[in-house]
Amino acid sequence: MIEITNLSFGYSKKRMLFKDLNLQLQRGHIYGLLGKNGAGKSTLLKNIAGLVLPKAGFCKVNGQRSAQRVPSFLQELFFIPEDLYLPQVSAAQFVKGTGHFYPRFDEKQFYQMLSDFEVDVHSALSKLSFGQQKKVLIAFGLATNTSLLIMDEPTNGLDIPSKIQFRKVIAAALTEERCIIISTHQVRDLDSLIDTLLVLDQQQIMLNKSLDDILEKIQFVSASQTENLEPLYQEAQTMGINSIIATEGEGYGKVDMELLFNAIISKNSSVLTLLK
Repeated sequence: MIEITNLSFGYSKKRMLFKDLNLQLQRGHIYGLLGKNGAGKSTLLKNIAGLVLPKAGFCKVNGQRSAQRVPSFLQELFFIPEDLYLPQVSAAQFVKGTGHFYPRFDEKQFYQMLSDFEVDVHSALSKLSFGQQKKVLIAFGLATNTSLLIMDEPTNGLDIPSKIQFRKVIAAALTEERCIIISTHQVRDLDSLIDTLLVLDQQQIMLNKSLDDILEKIQFVSASQTENLEPLYQEAQTMGINSIIATEGEGYGKVDMELLFNAIISKNSSVLTLLK
């Protein structure tokens, strides 16, 4: 689906965001992309979408080079950026002017999601609040039914009920023929939604593993559960001290993505070695 080979990119020659980065992503998955501020998450997504051009290496989507942005490539990809600039038109006018670029666009599906999100379909899109605009673009992106959907910080500006609805519509939209990538700082917004975790740090992909594969190697437990065990990594969180330990036998529980992310960017060698 997505093949990134020896990708190097930087906005200036003095500071490269990526150097010889390699990554492969498959259909049928919802990927969660995590990274520190400035790590290059948005830039990586833009390279995949062909919105910026690599200094070296290449990115392919469905066998086509992203940088060439040919029509057959564009009609199978929808990108929802963090910052939105919607035109001063109604939802119906937006559909009429844009929907036809996507062969599998489903207008009924679009309006149903706007209803679920409680968006006023009669107002000019530019006059809506930031959160409402975000809902419109999420609904439109899902309704395009492209094989690749990329979302950069999609839950920014959404209230709690809308975040719950967001998780529902994303989970329902995944098929074996579709790949969804979500970049976020709001780790808990992805809870129970993504199936594969990507961590970008120090110009490289430090982790690319399914949550099931992660739980086969490590577990996430509270301090009270680590008696007679040596934690691989631990830190104080709101509810107490949480730890990562090596899995003995079959993995179970759930992945604490925030704890795991902190362990990876702190260069915890024990965790990184187990997850290689």
